[in-house]
Amino acid sequence: MNFLQINNHVFLPHSQGCYLHACPCGFWQSGTKECTCSDYERKRYINKISGPLLDRIDIFSPVNALSYTQIKNENKKETSKEIRLRVEKARQMQKERFINEGIYCNAQMNERLINKYCKLNSKTNRIIEKIYEKFNLSTRSYSRILKVSRSIADLNSREKIEEEDVIEALQYRKYMDQTII
Repeated sequence: MNFLQINNHVFLPHSQGCYLHACPCGFWQSGTKECTCSDYERKRYINKISGPLLDRIDIFSPVNALSYTQIKNENKKETSKEIRLRVEKARQMQKERFINEGIYCNAQMNERLINKYCKLNSKTNRIIEKIYEKFNLSTRSYSRILKVSRSIADLNSREKIEEEDVIEALQYRKYMDQTII
């Protein structure tokens, strides 16, 4: 996955990726510059993206520019090394989980594997059911939420998906207008 923005280039090893500004000028809700687009222009710009395409995106995450103070902040909660170790541990959990399944990561799970490895307790199931009904989610979106929940549980070294994992996964499904899709 490649992200390209003026003077910045980041490569993430993944088979699919998408980077999108929220409007034609790229500054809507950026916190750095004022957006010059009208509501009509923003809606027209975003409506060019079809619902089925949006369904295929696992995580929506706004990325705003940092101030100098934020860059120099020494009080980081987790170092890059610590994050890398958590990710490596989660990937190892997935590798072991799927050793006889013909896949190597949560994103590759089909419906049968989702049913096998993404079991929810009754309270967590009620949460996702309410969101599913309220936002009229597609089956594909529902599956994406479960896969991301499984990955979050793995990052926290948990065998079972907990309520907080699903709630965090739902946060990553919030689109530009804060609607869960």
